[in-house]
Amino acid sequence: MELVPRLNAEEIRGLFAPPPWGDDVPPSPFSMTNAREWDNFRNIDMDKEASLIESLGGSSSKRRGHIDADKVAVMTAWHRIDCRTREALRRSFLSEVINGYEECLRTFVKESEKEDVLVLHVQDPFRRLLLHGVCEFYNLVSSTHTPSQGTKPSKMTHIRKKQSGTNELPNITLCKFLKMAKEGCW
Repeated sequence: MELVPRLNAEEIRGLFAPPPWGDDVPPSPFSMTNAREWDNFRNIDMDKEASLIESLGGSSSKRRGHIDADKVAVMTAWHRIDCRTREALRRSFLSEVINGYEECLRTFVKESEKEDVLVLHVQDPFRRLLLHGVCEFYNLVSSTHTPSQGTKPSKMTHIRKKQSGTNELPNITLCKFLKMAKEGCW
């Protein structure tokens, strides 16, 4: 038993048509321009849109410029690190080890001359990989050598400043950057 009779195509179309109230709607600015130019704007992801609006309406331009300079410096330093080392830093984040290496290397960069060499004895291969990653972050040259003297082989990592380029330290440390990235703040 049907309570409502079947509708034909014209009646169905009438149900979904806009109501005939008022005058014609004026054309929007989007319809008067080239549609291809606006496609990226109209099809933006909601999360990207929210972060864009938040960044535009947030703090003053002077403070935002300062933060942006720090972000650029940290991201530049982060991209200097080899991709496999970056993955190792992200996966097994040993903050106390990385923090110790950073303190040592930041002191070395601040207080040493161009020709000085810092020698560290790190035997564990994974910790040596982390050390090389921290060195790349701070734009330092690091190489590991095994001296042939003695019966027990030991690894020595030699660290020095690059001949070309500046050795300015980023305001945000690698350890802090990794914590922020892990928490989703970056």
